[in-house]
Amino acid sequence: MRIVVAPDDFKGSLTADAAARAIAEGWQQVAPDDDIDLCPMSDGGPGFVDTLAGALGGELIGATVSGPLGAPTPGAILIVGRTAYVESAQACGLHLVPPGQRDPAATTTFGVGELLRLAAESGASRIVVGLGGSATNDGGAGMLAALGATADVRLDAGGLALRGATRVDISPAVAAVAGVEILAATDVDNPLLGLTGAAKVFGSQKGADDNLVLMLDAALEAFAKAIGRRGDGKDPAVAKGSGAAGGLGYGLLCLGATRVPGIATVMEATDLQARIRNCDLVITGEGRFDWQSLRGKVVSGVASATLPTARPCVVIAGDVLVGRREFSALGISSAYSIAEVVGSVDASLADPVGTLTQTAARIARTWSH
Repeated sequence: MRIVVAPDDFKGSLTADAAARAIAEGWQQVAPDDDIDLCPMSDGGPGFVDTLAGALGGELIGATVSGPLGAPTPGAILIVGRTAYVESAQACGLHLVPPGQRDPAATTTFGVGELLRLAAESGASRIVVGLGGSATNDGGAGMLAALGATADVRLDAGGLALRGATRVDISPAVAAVAGVEILAATDVDNPLLGLTGAAKVFGSQKGADDNLVLMLDAALEAFAKAIGRRGDGKDPAVAKGSGAAGGLGYGLLCLGATRVPGIATVMEATDLQARIRNCDLVITGEGRFDWQSLRGKVVSGVASATLPTARPCVVIAGDVLVGRREFSALGISSAYSIAEVVGSVDASLADPVGTLTQTAARIARTWSH
């Protein structure tokens, strides 16, 4: 039996590569003769560059950039031919901020702009920016500031600093990436503002209470109004994906970027569709399988890739909050909760490798033949 193992990272506990290896280890404890094809995935969030480097090769160029709270943090861009790949989470990822310090009012995407400048100066004709897993809600203001944008408020001081913005000049930032095609590889399709916008949907995950969520949404609205429409007359604030990574998608769209689904970018690079055609079972997974998983995330992307092949797809997650009707509609045969296997979410987090391995072994007893 041949199995493709294509998980996302398990947020806060395991990288996609570590998760794939743990699943394989558990499976082979039960079915050592099965052939396992490891294919760690990313939807644009953490692990985007590492996943693509493993699939495409290329050259990694390291750099020290500003983290979400301003402290120096290591990052790298991947150069493959004339294309540069940037992972925004390296500079503004939620994993870079300790839980007690998470505050989307103050976190910035400035370091993403530093990575973008490095990519542009590398001679790349195309830059693909992976978005997802951010600690920020600044609409990409910090990123634009790092590229030279100016305003009557501080652009590099977090989302709340954008309140009262009436003048924002992004022309220096546009000039900094002139002549370069930019693709924003997003993990979600949410717009910038409103009930389905960056602050109201994702703000609480980043440390915002209800009051701060409202303030951040209002600040982003002021920021977007000050920037106005693009030269082509389009309003990036209402575009799909503009709310990705705390509105970083919006900032990139203001630079003229084109939105693409992050998972599709990685699936193409890893040749996932062909690998699925040559297998008997697909296993994917993530830390929390919930309603957000149904929109542009790794699990939904991998499941959609199995549909034309009629290969069964199963999900392993730390916690499963999606009902059978919903996940069956995606083409998923079964979803397994690690928390149910080991007793609780806390138990699964205490030993993420061991509990994922244990769960995979249990699944192998059902599926291996």
